[in-house]
Amino acid sequence: MSKQEDATLILKLYELRREEVMRKARGWYIRDFHPATIEDFMQAMTGDNSGYLRMVISYWDMAAALVNEGGINLQMFDKANAEHIVVFCKIEKLLPEIRASMAPHFARNLETLIDAIPEGRQRVAAARDRMAAMRARLAKN
Repeated sequence: MSKQEDATLILKLYELRREEVMRKARGWYIRDFHPATIEDFMQAMTGDNSGYLRMVISYWDMAAALVNEGGINLQMFDKANAEHIVVFCKIEKLLPEIRASMAPHFARNLETLIDAIPEGRQRVAAARDRMAAMRARLAKN
């Protein structure tokens, strides 16, 4: 695939992220969703924001599948996006429990993408630390 075709697909993915409900879902996920336990995750999965949670995870898992299968260049995708790192950092520690209790392949494409990115797990850990620090600063105010 040419760079122009990769760029076109990345821009199409960006357009999907701009859809009104998706924007609200992404805002909730980034701003308000901070699961520390499987119970926190399950509460979100069955609560009022279940649709938002499923929308964000399924979007990024789908985008990851496109990259993993060679539909979009990994390096270009990673340079054009960072949200996949943040999305994954919020669920990474809970994946074994989520998969055991709910869905054996939950976010598998996203995890495969993270592992394919140079220093992917380190970037995820750094994002998790930054988000925790931001929440701590906001809690002081």
